[in-house]
Amino acid sequence: MKFYIYTLGCKVNTYESNVIHDILINNGYKEDHNADIYIVNSCTVTNTAANKTVKLVKRLRKDKQAIIIVVGCLCQDNSELLKEYADIIIGNNYKSKIIDYINSYKETGKQIIEVHDLDDAPFEDMSLNNFNKTRAFVKIEDGCDNYCSYCIIPYTRGTVRSKGKSNTISEVKSLIANGHKEIVLTGIHTGHYRDGDYQFSDLLNDLVKIEGLERLRISSIEITELDDKVLDVIKNSKVIVDHLHIPLQSGSDSILVAMNRKYNINYFIDKIEKIRNLRPDISITTDVIVGFPGETEENFKETIENIKKINFTKLHVFPYSIRKGTVAATLPNQIDIRIKKERVKTLLELSRTLELNYMNKFINREVTFIPEIIKDGYLIGHTGNYLLIKAKGSEELINNLVKVNIKEIDYPHCTGVLNS
Repeated sequence: MKFYIYTLGCKVNTYESNVIHDILINNGYKEDHNADIYIVNSCTVTNTAANKTVKLVKRLRKDKQAIIIVVGCLCQDNSELLKEYADIIIGNNYKSKIIDYINSYKETGKQIIEVHDLDDAPFEDMSLNNFNKTRAFVKIEDGCDNYCSYCIIPYTRGTVRSKGKSNTISEVKSLIANGHKEIVLTGIHTGHYRDGDYQFSDLLNDLVKIEGLERLRISSIEITELDDKVLDVIKNSKVIVDHLHIPLQSGSDSILVAMNRKYNINYFIDKIEKIRNLRPDISITTDVIVGFPGETEENFKETIENIKKINFTKLHVFPYSIRKGTVAATLPNQIDIRIKKERVKTLLELSRTLELNYMNKFINREVTFIPEIIKDGYLIGHTGNYLLIKAKGSEELINNLVKVNIKEIDYPHCTGVLNS
């Protein structure tokens, strides 16, 4: 049989879709746009994301004579929205048993709904080796206990739970043995990783010692999770890349309180300064939400000024979107959509300026990158600090560590010349 997977939402969903893809391929299924089975890995982080999922599932039901499967966050949050259109509905557990559900449906023709309470759910162990040879993702954690006022994720992903230490280390070793140069640790709340008394810093310390691992990247981490033990590993290991993605969400203390974030702006700035003292050239990117309920023009100006003070490399900017079931959806002083759009535009312009400033620091400097593709005679790939490099070279250099001198900025690329 043939299958096709649609993935909406975050990097964890991307990882899990790849796991499902692996399972199906290993069981004799073939990937094809014209499929017998369509799988939608759903997102419900905002009302817009949920509506997008439902719209896609409705269209597939209307246009395709096929088995329709929906998995993930929208199923966990509100499976009722999907019952009319999906043959199989799976929440945020048991995705790895998808073959069993498909076989059961083919035998009985009866709709299957597998959505369970995640409060006491174990970590669902998944592993795969089908990413590109440069970069492989390893999901080490699921769930969130933070309950930010705008976020539905703790309700759709459950409480924090983690992959076991030995399984994590074995998976990383397997990926390296299969040619991967870079490992990206990912999860809903990656820095909350725990296996008993074994913490995230302990995991980092063990992973950086694995022979053959060239780069270790953390997909995203909260500022409060960058404790002294984690920073000590970052300080002492060159395997951990010069890039951290640390969500800010707002540069205004009053908005951070309303968001139920666990820090204030001074704490954030002080911790960033500590990181930069360890790694002066580090690239720090962030997420920012604009137009949160009650965000005044003064609050927004505070955010702009503090972003400049922190000197991020790049901003991922999101207009606040009402999500039913969250505290923020009930707050007064919701912001007009036109104001949100203006604020998004302002921050995106600032982001480009910050990014160019960071890129320009590396002109006439030697950096190391791993070419991922070759296009029109140019090798293209990323440095550890996530500069996108373009340099003339040959195909045999793909997936190898290559030194290059950066000569100019051709946004979004840094154009360079390979060292002989």
